This record gives sequence, structure tokens and C-alpha cells, in this order.
Amino acid sequence: MLYAILAYHDEAHVKAMTADEDVALMDDLNKVHTRLTAEGRLGPAARLGATALAATVSGPGRGLVTDGPFTETKEHLLGFYVVEAKSREAAIEAARDLKAANPGASYEIRPIVLYLPNTPFPVTDAGLAFVRP
Repeated sequence: MLYAILAYHDEAHVKAMTADEDVALMDDLNKVHTRLTAEGRLGPAARLGATALAATVSGPGRGLVTDGPFTETKEHLLGFYVVEAKSREAAIEAARDLKAANPGASYEIRPIVLYLPNTPFPVTDAGLAFVRP
């Protein structure tokens, strides 16, 4: 079974780190990444950009665009997309298209600033019970 591990942290604390502190943190995290990769257990991983660069698409139709990563909703995070876009606006347009196709959802757009490539997801059917109980 696959699991998504979503990393939450106090952004102000992370932004206040010195370059050396950030490098030390990433070195520690990379030790875990290396171990999990060697065990064949790590899929794609990303470090998201600043929340100040985030946008949310919600509301009726193709949705309203608001700055910020926070959706005012009772829904739960059920999945994610990684899209290539030439600009924030192009990424927002992709989210608005998704919103039009799935009107009950809200979509948060965040830039990815670190990505571990060439780590594909293995095929899984673990989610089928969720889709069709």
C-alpha cells in the first residue's frame, strides 16, 4: 500500500533558518531519503515553495482564485497533481479546468522548489476500496 506523507512545519521558523541550518536539515532528511530509496520505498518527493506564492481555486463553476494556500473547507486532502506550467497563472488555469470538471473540490496551487526525480510510483490498487466501497 502507498502512503502520502505530507510535511507540515512552521514556515516562519523554516524561513528564519540560516543557510547552514537549512543544509544541515536537508542532510539529515537526505539520510532518510537515501535509506528509503535503498529499501525501494521512496516515491517522488518535493519541497513546496513559500505559502505567499500559493493560490486556491474554489467556489462555483471554474471557481474564484484567491491568494494563499488555505482552503476554508471541511473537505480532506484526497490527492494531488504535479503539473508543469510556464507561470503561476498557467498553473492556476490548469486548476480552474480541474475545478470545472470536479465542482465540489477545492484546489491549492503551490510551486515545487525541490523534487526528487526518477522515482516513479509503483502500481497500486489500494485506493479502490475508497472509490468503490
